[in-house]
Amino acid sequence: MHETERHRIILSAVQERPVATVLDLVSLTGASEATIRRDIATLHVQKRVRRVRGGAEAITPPQFVGLAGRPFSVNETINIAAKRAIARAAVELCADGEPIIINGGTTTFQMVHPLSARRMQVFTNSFPIAEHLLKHSKNTILLSGGAIYREQNIILSPFENDVTRNFYARRMFMGAQGLGPLGLMEADPLLIQAEQKLIGQADELVVLVDSSKFRNRSSLILCPLNRIHVVITDDGISDRDAQMLEAAEIRLIVVPVGAADRKGAAQEG
Repeated sequence: MHETERHRIILSAVQERPVATVLDLVSLTGASEATIRRDIATLHVQKRVRRVRGGAEAITPPQFVGLAGRPFSVNETINIAAKRAIARAAVELCADGEPIIINGGTTTFQMVHPLSARRMQVFTNSFPIAEHLLKHSKNTILLSGGAIYREQNIILSPFENDVTRNFYARRMFMGAQGLGPLGLMEADPLLIQAEQKLIGQADELVVLVDSSKFRNRSSLILCPLNRIHVVITDDGISDRDAQMLEAAEIRLIVVPVGAADRKGAAQEG
């Protein structure tokens, strides 16, 4: 890759996150660490970036920094077979013509494939979900307003009077970073603020989480267990976690992850 192109990528990267690390930039450009360090030094001298320990930052910090948590592109590949099976079960709860909300996430994104044969009203804050359904289905798509966070591929607004308040849904489908006795957990306050507004617009909350999410924890609670109506997960859920949901009077749908799901995911990977 030519030096000019590497510099363009570095300048773009520092506008998307507080600090672009050397390892981040190596991954983005395919160049060596030594080359990236030289590029950062050059841009620093030119006063186009500020060199910091381990990477570079923008001279003028970005107005919107990234959200906490792994990028969509990384999460998309994790437990993909389970996510597809969970998403199929979620779409089976839907009836043609009814309005639904789908929150941004890599498990909820897998709903787009079975939804391609449906005709529904879908409100989402997910750029990939909206784009796929527009191209591959006859569903009516409504998007929330706000800033697009590139790494998570979601649209969030900090304002109370956004379009979210004008849409009512029978069900909302969402994922989460973790699920435990205190409820659903997320890692970022802005994400929680936006998701709580969406939850308030639906009668039922359907949570899509693969069984690994019962082991994840965060310091931020999105909503308590008593706000959840249905949890859809895979057959890796432990008896203890299943009993926790039963005690909270949450309907639990456990989907088997078959050999065909795993084979398909392995072939794509």
